[in-house]
Amino acid sequence: MDGSPEIVVSGHLCIDLIPDLKHVTTDALVSPGRLAETGPIVVSTGGAVSNVGLSLYRLGVNVGLMGTVGEDLIGDMIASYLRRHSPDLTRFITVRRGQPSSYTIALSPQNADRTFLHCPATNDTFGHEDIDYSIVARASIFHLGYPALMARLRENDGAELRAIYRLAKETGVVTSLDMARPDPDAPSGRVDWRSVIVNTLPYVDVFVPSIEEILFMLRRADFDRWHGDVRAHLSQGYLRDLSSELLDMGAVVTGFKLGEMGLYLRAGDASALATLARLPISIDEWANAEVWHPAFQVEVAGTTGAGDSAYAALLTAMLRGLSPYDAARIVCAVQRRAPRFQQRHSNVGRHAGAHRTGVANPPRNSADTSGSGVNHDSTTHAGQMARSESDEQRAVGVHRCRVRPARQLRKNAAARNKL
Repeated sequence: MDGSPEIVVSGHLCIDLIPDLKHVTTDALVSPGRLAETGPIVVSTGGAVSNVGLSLYRLGVNVGLMGTVGEDLIGDMIASYLRRHSPDLTRFITVRRGQPSSYTIALSPQNADRTFLHCPATNDTFGHEDIDYSIVARASIFHLGYPALMARLRENDGAELRAIYRLAKETGVVTSLDMARPDPDAPSGRVDWRSVIVNTLPYVDVFVPSIEEILFMLRRADFDRWHGDVRAHLSQGYLRDLSSELLDMGAVVTGFKLGEMGLYLRAGDASALATLARLPISIDEWANAEVWHPAFQVEVAGTTGAGDSAYAALLTAMLRGLSPYDAARIVCAVQRRAPRFQQRHSNVGRHAGAHRTGVANPPRNSADTSGSGVNHDSTTHAGQMARSESDEQRAVGVHRCRVRPARQLRKNAAARNKL
């Protein structure tokens, strides 16, 4: 890897222990005294620094990783794993003498979202001094992930998080922030997240959390009333209102990762987009853009890493100057393919492509007979189909895969349920 990083990824870094649970149900995991037979365990690095960083690396981006590890065997394992991909990936990693390293046990049973058992260790003391701003100044994008899992960044209404982004923004870099859902029963669940976000977003350009994360943080009453099953209650109007709130707080490009419902993206006006000057995007294409792209359905072995890979795809698409629609399309492709291939140690970038099927604009009708609360118009846009995908494939390093719109899969499931 030569030259300065195009994207710097900082924040949370740990080692992940991921047992193969594809034949294990959620009930089996919570039944006292029950022995559940699993497959082999995968040991890999985790956290936003690794998940987003390695996805960017596989997508062909020159990436710099800035995180911390302890002076122990786990820290050595983290550094060794990153060096297996490229020796350059550890050049900005800081070793904290006399401290333990962070680890996570990731449980991803069949047909269920992932659950984590986590020890934060050095992540809890991560701060602005762990970031080399001379390197950030030469990058196009600075990204930080998982502040909810990092005590120092979430304390005092996010004062340290705000300081990190203020210093980054002073360099002229495009800034990006991703979250992790707080644990309601842990200290992160008792943080005033609205204050943290209000204090930080004036210095953040790109902010695309998952819908569950942002509702927990900004609209807790809705999150609790819907018992965490938020997607069944979403509509275009609701997403537009929520994204408007984030744009008003200072974000330039925002939106939400919606899981099986795809990706919603929204951008500010042309004057706001001036802060993205380091990116070769078309201001005319991005100004006031609103895109809701449906998910692509594939066989999924688990969901570990899908959100981070999707964020990496979004940043790569913007770095390569893609339009909002093309960016959303590639994000949805990567998001659905990443878990399957990540578990097999395959290259995300080599399996992330998708056919151009979906919507270039948000759904026109909030009524939905499938029960999702949203009507996805899966019309193929002939004019966009006519454009060659070769430029996009070269820019993001992806190839085609066979996919189907999630709406059609929901219809099929509904038909089966009637039998």
